[in-house]
Amino acid sequence: MKVLHVDPEHTFGGGETQVLALVTHLREHGHASILATPSTGELGTRAAANGFVVEDLRANYGHDLRGGVRLRRLCQAHRPDLVHLHTARALSLAAYRPAGMPGVVTRRMDYPPRGTRPYVGWLYRQVDGIIAVSHAAKAAMVARGVEAERVTVVPSGVTVDHFALADRAKARAELQIDSERPVVSIVGSLHSRKGHAVLFRAVAALQKEGLDVLCLAAGEGPEHEALESQARSLGMSDRVRLLGHIEDVLPVLAAADVVAQPSLAEGLGVAAVEGMASARPVVASRVGGLMETIRHGVEGLLVPIGDEAALASALASCLRDSELSGRLGAAGRLRAAQFSTEAMARGNEAVYERVLSARSSGGSNS
Repeated sequence: MKVLHVDPEHTFGGGETQVLALVTHLREHGHASILATPSTGELGTRAAANGFVVEDLRANYGHDLRGGVRLRRLCQAHRPDLVHLHTARALSLAAYRPAGMPGVVTRRMDYPPRGTRPYVGWLYRQVDGIIAVSHAAKAAMVARGVEAERVTVVPSGVTVDHFALADRAKARAELQIDSERPVVSIVGSLHSRKGHAVLFRAVAALQKEGLDVLCLAAGEGPEHEALESQARSLGMSDRVRLLGHIEDVLPVLAAADVVAQPSLAEGLGVAAVEGMASARPVVASRVGGLMETIRHGVEGLLVPIGDEAALASALASCLRDSELSGRLGAAGRLRAAQFSTEAMARGNEAVYERVLSARSSGGSNS
């Protein structure tokens, strides 16, 4: 089949990582993919470098007329079998597809889509298939009027085999970290919903308890300056490393004794899965898809949202109890195998096939 993938975002985050993994899988299985995305953006640049056809598509706001007209022209030029809309902004252009051309959308967030129930219901009826990365993301859509039977849950995936190569000694040497230093790592964009501020306060509390923890934070985003300022105000400038964007976060996870994901909202929690694949215990918020990814006391520890005291206590438990840490890490590695990029891509492919089969037999919006 030929699929037109639409992602008009200028930034590169976890969703764009999933798009690249998906189109790579589709190519390996004989399918063609065209990416409609800003040609100067990171996704477009990486896709083009990997030999994919990239068509420039920009959408400055929801229901952008210029973006919609551009999408229609791309559909007419390439005649794909199906259009896959990967973001909310992409979904707002769904109605511009030529009549009869199947469409699928992916929802990655665990909060309800913006808009009234009638509007959201209408918007999601513009596509034939709906993919949610977690049951939490599905429930959020259903709460806003999307029919539950139209949503298929397909979790995001990680390259499990790659993260299984985690080597603590090598990573610490590379990052110039003493072998005995307690290290907590967090991977994610620097947005307030990722909970970095909560983590920094928890690490400051651990310092008062005698745990001289180093916090590694991989990612970039609009909260960078605010987080730098917070670290200074907490007297932690020498105990927090804001590493910025890192192409391969394996060393950041491998160097850690514990991986933290104290998100205030989370569709699935890919960074948590990467931490588990690295055989590291994960301490995360009891929110969204993280409650599906991690079983409390089995692969990691879950704490209430925004509760820095509970977060500090859970981190301390993992740092001080090597038996607990080892047990959680070993179970996490086994659990992570269920969230492979191969499983994610096969799940998407199955939705495509179901949508196309329904279209060919005269059904729609199923």
